[in-house]
Amino acid sequence: MITFITRRVLYSVPVILVASFVLFWAVRSTFDPLAKLRQAHDPAVLAREVERLGLDRSVPEQYFLWLRSLLVGDWGVSTRTGTPVLPLIGEALWPTLQLAFWGLIVAVLIAGGVSVYSAVRQYSLGDNLLTGASYIGIAMPAFWFGLILIQTFAVWPKEQFGLSEPPLFFIGLNSPGQTGVLDYIRHLVLPVAALMIALVASWSRFGRAAMLDALSSDYVRTARAKGVPRRQVIWRHAVRNSLAPFVTVVALDAAILIGGLVVTEQIFAIPGMGRLFLQSLVAGDVFVLLPWMIVVAVAVVICNLIADIAYAVLDPRVRLS
Repeated sequence: MITFITRRVLYSVPVILVASFVLFWAVRSTFDPLAKLRQAHDPAVLAREVERLGLDRSVPEQYFLWLRSLLVGDWGVSTRTGTPVLPLIGEALWPTLQLAFWGLIVAVLIAGGVSVYSAVRQYSLGDNLLTGASYIGIAMPAFWFGLILIQTFAVWPKEQFGLSEPPLFFIGLNSPGQTGVLDYIRHLVLPVAALMIALVASWSRFGRAAMLDALSSDYVRTARAKGVPRRQVIWRHAVRNSLAPFVTVVALDAAILIGGLVVTEQIFAIPGMGRLFLQSLVAGDVFVLLPWMIVVAVAVVICNLIADIAYAVLDPRVRLS
């Protein structure tokens, strides 16, 4: 197992390097880091910045200069805020990781439970209701669902019952000056609910199909024929063997989630990675956009690595191959 993990980690290094070069080339070809300076029409300042940033060199040379600075912690300065990029991304990454972590945990638990229930009770009333709900969840836009949650669980109860503050908050992850757990939970419930609705809907459909495939397998029929109790057949044989493809989908979606929280963070005013990307994109801040993409690319590779390891744990044949 250690050899398998070491090999997978070593495979990830060239993948990250290739991805970083492609992203650098794409961003460098699309954005001009000196666009604002060019508007000032000062040739001396412009020439000095071109030389300082190495923009008069070829793209591969610029990439290696940028990569060297990145590895030693010099991520540049944001043209939008005038602050160093590294702490800017660090501050934005923490709220996003919190939101993604809790969203994934809750979504996995609900989607897993729905998958098993729907597969075991295929075509029952409960299965049909959950199937219809999942289709609605997949089709529902995240921003619209988020606004419904805010109106239903924050604005309406406060106005209807004359409360001094809403039962659930919908701005940020903490009230100013508050660090308590209860305050944190009251801020977390609505964005996590808005985030996980589409995940639960799609994962439950995928999990149901994997579970149905496992329940119709020969080893399950053999276990039933031998008189193994129904509960044991479901949880020990069917669920375990349906987990491998389910884990793969969850890991891949988790990686995409880190960079795709733009809508949720914008609706709930959470200063995370999605909001930082949107603000930097509008301002054309290439010094933030590029490291931001690299962080997301590394997250994708790490989540793929976790998926491979989980797959190897659930199915030992993967390690042997």
